[in-house]
Amino acid sequence: MAEGGAPAGGGASLKDHGNEFFKAGNYLKAAALYTQAIKLEPNNPTLYSNRAAAFLHLVKLNKALCDAEMTITLNPQWEKGYFRRGCVLEAMERYDDAVAALQVALQYNPQSVEISKKIKRLTQLAREKKRAEEVENIRSNVDMGKYLEPLKLEFSAKFGTAELGQNIISFLVGVMESAIKAWHETGKVDPRVNFLLDKQKTRTDKYAPVVNIDKAFESPHTHSSCFTFLRQYTEESFSRAACLVTPKNIISYPQVWKGQGSRKWKLGHSDGFFVQFESPVLRKVWFVSSSTEKGRNLCRNPEALDISAYEVFPRLFKEPSSDIR
Repeated sequence: MAEGGAPAGGGASLKDHGNEFFKAGNYLKAAALYTQAIKLEPNNPTLYSNRAAAFLHLVKLNKALCDAEMTITLNPQWEKGYFRRGCVLEAMERYDDAVAALQVALQYNPQSVEISKKIKRLTQLAREKKRAEEVENIRSNVDMGKYLEPLKLEFSAKFGTAELGQNIISFLVGVMESAIKAWHETGKVDPRVNFLLDKQKTRTDKYAPVVNIDKAFESPHTHSSCFTFLRQYTEESFSRAACLVTPKNIISYPQVWKGQGSRKWKLGHSDGFFVQFESPVLRKVWFVSSSTEKGRNLCRNPEALDISAYEVFPRLFKEPSSDIR
């Protein structure tokens, strides 16, 4: 609401007319009249405060902020200037700054219920905005390489050389990151097995790096048939490693806890997907749980599981009798 009481001087009548247009919702005309009044009384803080309110309604936020600052400069002990600043910063979605301005206003008018309520509401908005920004940052900066960094030494030792271990980790990182990004965008992943094929040995005209397994979990029969096919495919394609990705919600067989009952499942009822890594010398499985925050899908960090209890498929590679190098 624009200020009422008229100051002495030539701007008083213009200000009163401006207030009438303001109350009628004609903010453009009100701002014009306040501007004329300011030319006559350039040191009157009420005129700048009123024009700030008019500019705010007109969504001329930079102009409104300048007028709020001028109000404070001309009368730093008047809460209205800080209130105007807080309202403009709220419109700019600068909630932390708005709260800071309103807290100063409250110091000068501690009885104001309006200011107190606005501070409470904007404090909550500030928290929500910060969390929304954090969610977007997590969604747009998926870095499984950092998450899997502790496995590098294990992979190097298991695969005989640091180079081969790094290549296989890079393969795993790529599969995980692609799955997480797909989930973030669509809330689902396609059930499939990704293969790291041998560039020298694999017949790429016959063996693709990805095999879809969308029917694999419908029954014991389809699961067994799919496993038999995948094991043969793994061997005949000369794959170095394989990485299975499948959403939890399509798995009806086998139960991920192998008949031990849901009490054995420690990760709640959250949606998500499994990632199972397979190689001749190393097997691992993770569950990537998902939630919805601020209307956006958000994957949590993968949770490592005991593969002896939670394997989605049995071993795809035959165990080597000697070093695989």
